[in-house]
Amino acid sequence: MKNPANSSKRSSQGGEASPPAGFFPKWLNINAAVQDMGFFLIGLIAALIVGWVIFPAVLYSKQAQPMNFNHALHLNPDKVDGIEGDTKEEKCFHCHTFREDGTFAGIPKLEKCVECHDDPESPLGETPEEKDFMTRYVAAEKQVPWLVYSKQPDCVYFSHIAHVNMAKIACDTCHGEFADNENLPLYYENRLTGYSRNIWGKHISGFYWNKKPSDRMKMDDCAECHTQMGQEQNNACFVCHK
Repeated sequence: MKNPANSSKRSSQGGEASPPAGFFPKWLNINAAVQDMGFFLIGLIAALIVGWVIFPAVLYSKQAQPMNFNHALHLNPDKVDGIEGDTKEEKCFHCHTFREDGTFAGIPKLEKCVECHDDPESPLGETPEEKDFMTRYVAAEKQVPWLVYSKQPDCVYFSHIAHVNMAKIACDTCHGEFADNENLPLYYENRLTGYSRNIWGKHISGFYWNKKPSDRMKMDDCAECHTQMGQEQNNACFVCHK
């Protein structure tokens, strides 16, 4: 006569260990649940890779600026004369000026450049960038077709005079450390919208370990800053959307 206890013991030793009786509901198929969880994790990881790595790589096209501009060189008083200002920010305003009506002129036009670079036959330095600039643009009296990193959609109005002159916000707060750049970074253009990646931000996931205002220029970031500064009334739609 077989002993049920010994039979159960041999069955447990010869096969896979079974979970304790009553630990899982009788209706739950453990093997199927583990398999489904594995498929779910594989699908989740694949979706994150496609959404956060492959899709951004396809979404944005890389474009070099028509020529390089060395900001650090132009702000170095030992190498460049004629740019007024004692601080970096004051020197920035020498070229990135405000008009008489208070609006911001943005990227300087050729007319501003030729205040110093006026003779195509006599470059002020030995850099190949300047020689190229003098030949292709100054001599030809042709504007440089700069690609604007911070260009907002046409429906968005941004007042520099309100933020710079009135709120006293430094330029690098929103634009980053451009003043220290010797080389202009690549321009990433959204293939769908035609706007710069700097608007959405480099991380399409929206996650930043140490987020700075210059990391992106989305509406939520503007609204958050207005709230922190006690200017919630400027979050009204008509203030920025004209």
